[in-house]
Amino acid sequence: MVDNHKHQGNRNKLVKILVEKGIKDKKVLDAIASIPRHLFLDSSFENFAYQDNAFPIQSDQTISQPFIVAYQSERLEIKPKEKILEIGTGSGYQTAVLLELGARVFTIERQKTLYLKAKNLLPKLGYTPEKIIFGDGYIGMEEEAPFDKIIVTAGAEHLPKKLLAQLKIGGKLIIPLGKTEQIMTLYTRNGTKEFSKEELIDCRFVPMLKNTSTQE
Repeated sequence: MVDNHKHQGNRNKLVKILVEKGIKDKKVLDAIASIPRHLFLDSSFENFAYQDNAFPIQSDQTISQPFIVAYQSERLEIKPKEKILEIGTGSGYQTAVLLELGARVFTIERQKTLYLKAKNLLPKLGYTPEKIIFGDGYIGMEEEAPFDKIIVTAGAEHLPKKLLAQLKIGGKLIIPLGKTEQIMTLYTRNGTKEFSKEELIDCRFVPMLKNTSTQE
C-alpha cells in the first residue's frame, strides 16, 4: 500500500478546500491531512481520492465527502479518550478520522462485505478501534454504553431512540435525518430525559439499514 509525496500534496490541497468551506478545527484538518484516503477506495478512484466528493464503495454504499466527514467530526467537538459510537463503519475512513482525534471508537457496520474489509484494513494502516462489529446500527451497542458522542454516517428516516438512550448526560449525537435528502441534526443530552436539538445543514446520505440478524 503506497502513500507518497504526491498523495500528501493532494491531501494538503484538500485541507485548503475544507478551510475555504468553513472547517476551522485544526485537529480535524490535521487528521484529514494525515489519513491516506486513497487506500480506503478502489484503486480505480485513486486519482480522484482527494477531491471533495463522495465515491462509491462496495455493497452500493459510498465513502462520504471529506467536507461532511470533517463537518460531523468538528461539530461533535471530540476530545481525546472520549468514547465514540460510530454507526456505519463503511470504508473505515471516518473511523480513522475519529481515531486520529484520539477517541476510543466503537463502530457498527450493517453490510458484511464492508465490515470484513474495514476490520482487515484499519489495523494495517495503524488504526485500532476498541470494537468493530457487524450489526444493526439502530440498536447501537448497549453493552458498551454510555458514550460521550455518537456519529451516524447514513441517512435515517427517524431518530433511533435507542441511540439517544446510550448517550451520557452532556453527550452529543449527530445524525442525518430524512428519507432521500436529509438535514444534519445535532442532539445534546441535557438530563436523564432532556434533550436539545439543532438542525445544521442539508445533506444526502445512503439510507441507514436495520434488521441484521446477528452480531459478531
